[in-house]
Amino acid sequence: MTTQSLCFAPMTEHDLDWVVEQETALHRFPWSLKNFADSLAVGHACWLMREADAPVGYAVVLGVLDEAHLLNISVVHAAQGRGLGRRLLEHLLSSAQCSGIRQFFLEVRTTNLVALALYRRAGFVEIGRRKGYYPSSEGREDAIVMRLEP
Repeated sequence: MTTQSLCFAPMTEHDLDWVVEQETALHRFPWSLKNFADSLAVGHACWLMREADAPVGYAVVLGVLDEAHLLNISVVHAAQGRGLGRRLLEHLLSSAQCSGIRQFFLEVRTTNLVALALYRRAGFVEIGRRKGYYPSSEGREDAIVMRLEP
């Protein structure tokens, strides 16, 4: 299947059961249903990526004035390794830019080498670290704070 059949749509409450099921399968410390529902309720940019009408990814972006903060981006296991994370990130960046966003921020686990490579290829640069930001099996893990200026 080619990535030309991708489409992006705002996430709705009807998508939340699927999103939480995927989140639980993808992450050792997943977001809860309440995390996603609250993001929808407060108006964060919540997106679903579909390929040939089947959902394959999702993301949540917090926008404040002219800044955006990537809170969650995920691609289902079966669709990983085909550039879909890059395509979803490109959509998020384009959408944010169209909304007047001038800076885009994110945090990423220091051990998430695949995500770090994706973000660096997209032009994100490290601007700091948050000590003990993420829960981990060994206690806490640092986050790398990154920024992109479109």
